[in-house]
Amino acid sequence: MNRYPIWKYVVIAVAVAIGLVYTLPNFFPEVPAVQVSSSKAGVKLDAALLQAAEETLKAASIPYRGASLDASGVKLRFEDTDAQIKGKDALAAKFGANYIVALNLLSASPQWLASIGALPMYLGLDLRGGVHFLLQVDMKAAIDKAGDRYVSDLRGLMRSEKIQYSGIAREGGGVVLRFREDAERAKALFAIDKNYPDLIARAQEGGGDLRVFAQLKPEAQKRIQDGAVLQNIQILRNRVNELGVAEPIIQQQGAERVVVQLPGVQDTARAKDILGRTATLEIRLVNEEPGALEQALAGQVPFGSDLYTERNGAPVLVRRAVVLTGDRINDAQPGFDQRNAEPAVHVSLDGTGARLFKEVTRENVGKRMAIVLVEKAKSEVITAPVIREEIGGGRVQISGRMNTREANDIALLMRAGALAAPMEIVEERTVGPSLGKENIDKGFRSVVWGFSVLAAFICVYYLLMGLISTIALSINLLLLVAILSMLQATLTLPGIAAIALTLGMAIDANVLINERIREERRRGRNVAQAVELGYKEASRTIFEANVTHAISGLIMLMLGSGPVKGFAVVLLIGIATSVFTAVTFTRMLVALWLRKNRPSDINI
Repeated sequence: MNRYPIWKYVVIAVAVAIGLVYTLPNFFPEVPAVQVSSSKAGVKLDAALLQAAEETLKAASIPYRGASLDASGVKLRFEDTDAQIKGKDALAAKFGANYIVALNLLSASPQWLASIGALPMYLGLDLRGGVHFLLQVDMKAAIDKAGDRYVSDLRGLMRSEKIQYSGIAREGGGVVLRFREDAERAKALFAIDKNYPDLIARAQEGGGDLRVFAQLKPEAQKRIQDGAVLQNIQILRNRVNELGVAEPIIQQQGAERVVVQLPGVQDTARAKDILGRTATLEIRLVNEEPGALEQALAGQVPFGSDLYTERNGAPVLVRRAVVLTGDRINDAQPGFDQRNAEPAVHVSLDGTGARLFKEVTRENVGKRMAIVLVEKAKSEVITAPVIREEIGGGRVQISGRMNTREANDIALLMRAGALAAPMEIVEERTVGPSLGKENIDKGFRSVVWGFSVLAAFICVYYLLMGLISTIALSINLLLLVAILSMLQATLTLPGIAAIALTLGMAIDANVLINERIREERRRGRNVAQAVELGYKEASRTIFEANVTHAISGLIMLMLGSGPVKGFAVVLLIGIATSVFTAVTFTRMLVALWLRKNRPSDINI
């Protein structure tokens, strides 16, 4: 063909223009910022909130360099960290418990770039600084929690099947039911096998009672443990979202541990407090049997009960059987008790939770019910009110000697979800911004030096074709960064290594093309014919070589995790951009050169 197709010129020009625009935000530095987001589902994030935030800073004479509003909330940029801290304090005092005011780092790129979705790449923990947590999941607690649920479930099953039993309790890692008649025990065994396939139920004799011992099957225990880790990971993501952290890394490590990395987090104490807390809500009945509390205070706590202290200092004896747990919570919002204006938490239950709560309150009118907050293996009775009437509708209010901050934190934890099992922070590392900046500088220098050496070598060795290859190498790097920015990928040190490797592979493709062109020239072809045949023959080899590279990258992407997966993502994108620039972009430049300098030989 005599001309390079016009549509290819257009496609290449548009690709380069888009690459340039979407790469630009990465050249602007990050600046200290404060993010204001809602802690309540019903609170609007609108222009009025933005205006109120700006007016607050102006009233406090705190300088700021810009404010914006997006789906996640209001973001205000500051010149330095001193102004950032002052701004956070002023905004937190202004907006109170209805909003989350968090420290952040944001790009200083112009607003017009953000308006078209041109945003910088996220930087990983090793480049941006931040905090790293390793949390251990308490697997035994996950199994015990499931056993506690089965006590309530089996009690309900006996009631619904009209099976008469004399007692039910947790014992030896399972649940024991006691019967007076063998026929009732047989009916219970049949009902348990039919309704609870995850339980193994068998008859026992002992102590003059007819007993049934039910416990979880091994495969059910394994499923509960695996599910506890996955549920905790999802809940941790919800909690991190409440903190307003961009691109956190939350993933499983081994069978019982979870890694949490929060790049750019400056308020590490707040992050540790929220992530480390394992608050779950339990609703239990108070043991009001005559003399039971006095006996517990004397050191003999009745079987099946726990002795706690209310926030007002009064002792309360609570039955161990859990009526309702936090996994039945749909929403929890901080507010105030309408009767006394004290801070409170308003809880909405799901359908099953609302039904259970209604039944419990109906059957226990006049009795006390304890709202127990379990946090870091410590249980606290928030309040233990008397049930005055049946409570339906799934709306519950929790109040009792808490301040506004406590109400907000408790609501946040409940709203984010109840952990399936307690977790403990077993490792904590903080990467300072200065170390992250040093890593960025070293990584940037490695790419620049690698690019410079490659460009110098290929220009000296291949002259004009070397210059064209260098231009293509620059466009390759431009497109790679642009695509990573468009995908909002997280760049880490392994990602920078993948970029350097991509440049090396890209130059390989250009070397193949240039050598094929030289070979055709030695065979006596004119320039245009040599270019045509050189690109035709080399392209096949380039595609085959890059297919094998892509297969390796896909395997790393599927089987790897963390840094390995990040390396694979950058590598795969780099392979695509390398093929595009080496085969298509350089050929366009060669075609333009031939049209201008050797028009009689054009045969491309």
